[in-house]
Amino acid sequence: MSRRPAAFVDTEAIADQDGRNWLSYGLDYREQRFSPLRHINRDTVSRLGLAWYFDLDYARGLEGTPIAVDGVLYFTGNWSVVYAVDARDGSLLWKYDPEVPKAWGKMACCDVVNRGVAVYEGKVFVGTLDARLVALDAATGQVRWSVQTADIAEFPYTITGAPRAARGKVFIGNGGAEYGVRGFVSAYDTDSGDLVWRFYTVPGNPAEGFENAAMERAAATWTGEWWRYGGGGTVWDSIVYDPELNQLYIGVGNGSPWNRHIRSPQGGDNLYLSSIIALNPDTGDYLWHYQETPAESWDYTATQQIMLADMEIGGELRKVIWHAPKNGFFFVLDRRDGGLLSAEPYARVNWANRYDMNSGRPVENPGVDYRQEPAMILPSGVGAHNWQPMAHHPGTGLVYIPAMDAMMGYAQAQDYVHHWGHWNTGVAGMSAPVDNDLLVRALARNMTSGKLLAWNPQLQRAAWEVPRRVLWNGGVLATAGDLVFQGTGDGFVVANDAASGDELWTFATQEGVIGSPVSYSVDGKQYLSILVGWGGGAPLALGSGARAEPEHGRLLTFRLDASGELPPLEALEPMRQPPPRSSVDSALTQRGEQLYGQYCIMCHGHGAVSDGVVPDLRNLPAVFYDNFDAIVLDGLMEKAGMVGFRDVLTEADSRAIKAYLLDEANDEWERLQQPAWWLGLQMSFYDLLARVAAWVSS
Repeated sequence: MSRRPAAFVDTEAIADQDGRNWLSYGLDYREQRFSPLRHINRDTVSRLGLAWYFDLDYARGLEGTPIAVDGVLYFTGNWSVVYAVDARDGSLLWKYDPEVPKAWGKMACCDVVNRGVAVYEGKVFVGTLDARLVALDAATGQVRWSVQTADIAEFPYTITGAPRAARGKVFIGNGGAEYGVRGFVSAYDTDSGDLVWRFYTVPGNPAEGFENAAMERAAATWTGEWWRYGGGGTVWDSIVYDPELNQLYIGVGNGSPWNRHIRSPQGGDNLYLSSIIALNPDTGDYLWHYQETPAESWDYTATQQIMLADMEIGGELRKVIWHAPKNGFFFVLDRRDGGLLSAEPYARVNWANRYDMNSGRPVENPGVDYRQEPAMILPSGVGAHNWQPMAHHPGTGLVYIPAMDAMMGYAQAQDYVHHWGHWNTGVAGMSAPVDNDLLVRALARNMTSGKLLAWNPQLQRAAWEVPRRVLWNGGVLATAGDLVFQGTGDGFVVANDAASGDELWTFATQEGVIGSPVSYSVDGKQYLSILVGWGGGAPLALGSGARAEPEHGRLLTFRLDASGELPPLEALEPMRQPPPRSSVDSALTQRGEQLYGQYCIMCHGHGAVSDGVVPDLRNLPAVFYDNFDAIVLDGLMEKAGMVGFRDVLTEADSRAIKAYLLDEANDEWERLQQPAWWLGLQMSFYDLLARVAAWVSS
């Protein structure tokens, strides 16, 4: 290791890489995630084996992209912990724990995740879950400086995205739109940590004045007292620097609340929600914007990965942005001015028919505004593509998207009350179509799907697709070996042929993968590294049932002719018999189910079925039920991340939730007492019904 690790990493080094390192989140500033290394290729990938693995401290969702610099890997785990390991063998060089209070996990909409660090001029930058930006010495992990980027004493801000660094500045946004915050992006001096500039993405209270002309223009597109709800528009993921045009592009998130009729009751486009905005990276001044989903009302963020490319259009080479956001359309924008060049659906879409190329606006379909009547919308709030990065292969010309297909029900929330620090979507939960948990889960399995989609941006159509067994999968890497690598939610790392999609290699990881692979070389050998840890927003909310998993998340690293193995998994403990049902009052349990759906489902899962990362509330020791009020209302387990909800729940509410959970627990216990052959027959029958329903819906 050099005397000053990572000292050479600057704007020029990130922009011009040869593949030996992986210096920024998307490799370089174009964020195409294409490695020019080719030792691992179609002919040799069958020899790929596990070189080493590194156990992290927690067993939660791992969404990060490792950064590789001269034989050192820098990456993040849960609770914003940063690790530096030797890229050859995985030995720990240093670790930094920002000691995020576990209670702040409640403010993270989608698990206590972190998508990575930025490395720049000898420093490692990380955004923490409690909204700090910390600069670490790349050699030692010691803190060089730390700043609080947002006022968390008053507002529930978080950071889960990876910072970006360029031109002597480090750029960071934040999360928290579901909890009622106002979004912004900030630039800090990489040496001192001083704030250089800040750009808000939605307007604040007009009585306090506007920060700039862009905010004044945006305010004309909002109505009512939107600032009382926060407004949203958080920049929680994609931030991309363009060294050719010296522009900074940010992807702006959803509204707060989601429901446009609550946050802006007299209408309006609500700029700059669901937009790509170009800023001057030196001053933070507004340059241009393109709004992908005006008056966003379905959690259709534009925070998904912004990819820069050069593309021939009409015989002219244009500098463009490729973008596949949640709303299901693949956009091609002129990155000089934000002009719309093309927008075509890459997934099943029913909220809009098309985009009008004259106005640049979507043509919404009738019935998708759920103010009067509930609506079933495609894509769902999870999106047709979420934060998981896509990749581009210049040889095939294809963009490889970790795409999803799922429908979601939306309905107007009645008697809406805004609660700071709690989910505030303004959307009422819609009841399951049937009162049968097994059938509901079969429908969820068969009517939601994930896939690796190879998209031709020149022709705006799919070249091929490979189905994945579950909805929620990892990010993508393309390589000059004509391979596409992806981790899958059902526990594999897979290599597909970049031209055909044929599966060429797999490795069983023992748990679901949502992280994004990178490739680098050390001592002339090509390596592939990927973080493995199941979790994130969709698994927490949807749940997946009990599953045997490692006690820790892991970083797995592969190279040719390696023969390492993972340790065996411990057997899954059987379900314990729950206490008796606490009530036979169906109205009470129904009230408990409603409250559970409002306050508990995002962490503990639909139907109280956990994803295995957080406790399954149907399978708790009796002492937890005995102390239910102390835990749920008073925060007895706050240090473990379970805060109290007495600010929004009463003792009667707690009693109702407990009754619902004990009902679910006893239903599951009684089901498991049935003969195995009968359980299997039931599940086969329900899967058949669900497949028929999926066929009909398609």
